[in-house]
Parts: sequence; C-alpha cells; structure tokens
Amino acid sequence: MSADAAGRSPRTGGRFRFPTVILLTCAALGVAGAVLLAPMNWFSTVLTGPLPFVGMALAGLWLLPSVIALRLLHRPLVGLLVALIAGLVMVPFSGYGFSTVLTNLWWAAFTELPFLFVLWRYWGTWMHYLGAVIVGIVYPISAWAWFDLGSMSLFAQIAFFVVAIASCVGGTALGILIADRLRRAGIGRHR
Repeated sequence: MSADAAGRSPRTGGRFRFPTVILLTCAALGVAGAVLLAPMNWFSTVLTGPLPFVGMALAGLWLLPSVIALRLLHRPLVGLLVALIAGLVMVPFSGYGFSTVLTNLWWAAFTELPFLFVLWRYWGTWMHYLGAVIVGIVYPISAWAWFDLGSMSLFAQIAFFVVAIASCVGGTALGILIADRLRRAGIGRHR
C-alpha cells in the first residue's frame, strides 16, 4: 500500500518544507496576531512617554503569535513566518509602515533562537522561556534611548528590566497555554 493510500503524504522534502496545512495554520495565527498587535502597537506608542512602565508591560504580547506557532506546530521557522504575516497585515494599520514587519520579525527571532541552537530537534517548554528571558534583557538595552533609561534612577532601571522580563515570560506563558489548548482541541502538529 502506498503512503498516499494509507492517508499519509510521502516524505519528499527536508526539514524546512511547509505543507499546506502548516502554511494555513501560520496564516491564521499571523492574522490573529495582527488583530491583537495592531491596537497594542498604537497603545504602547502612546504610553511610551507618560507611562513607559505600562508600555513595557505590553512587550510580551509581541512574542505571543510566534510562541503559539512554535509550541503548536513544532516546526522550524514557523515563528518567523507567523511574525512576517502578522507584520504584513499590520502595515496599513500602523503608523510605522513596513518597519512593523521588521519589528515583528525581531521579536520572533528570539522565540526561534533557543530552538535554532539545537537545530529544532528538541522542543522543551523551558526553551520558550529561555527566549523570553533573553529578549526581556535585550529589548530594554536596545531601546535604552527610546525610553530614556539613562535619565532614570538605578532602581527604576532595574525595575524596567524586571517589568520587561516579566512581560516577556508572561506573554510566553500565555502563548504556551493557548497552543496547548488548541492542540487539545485538535489543532496542531501534522506529520
């Protein structure tokens, strides 16, 4: 009996091949991510000046679509693909234009990074959190001037990093929870 007759597709591609069901799932996650992130993008921008800590508390939401995709599909690069789709959908609704795509890809890169180091062969939950902690440290450093962290007291700077890490870990935890519930509902890894 052939693989097609048994209801399975023959394995003809390598590790980076995306079957149609994976692409459609990524498209749905990307659009859903854009629906969430488009208003959050404006909201966090408005809060940057008067309430930077509240704006930073929203940072973890940018990890959500990619974490869901990686946790749900266990495939290389799906986090980046979902971020790309979300960014493209957001372009007309963002005051930042196509830089929104780059922003989404930047955040998603940190969700992929721990899995890249093991060549996407191990999918431990703790690896999602490792990416969250890394971006929670890197983001405030990379946005130091944007948030004018140099003018804050040492205590406020430390608190800013704590809020960033907590937000990224919280966004990751929410992404894992959503992905696990989607998988229990019958959506998820297809081999």
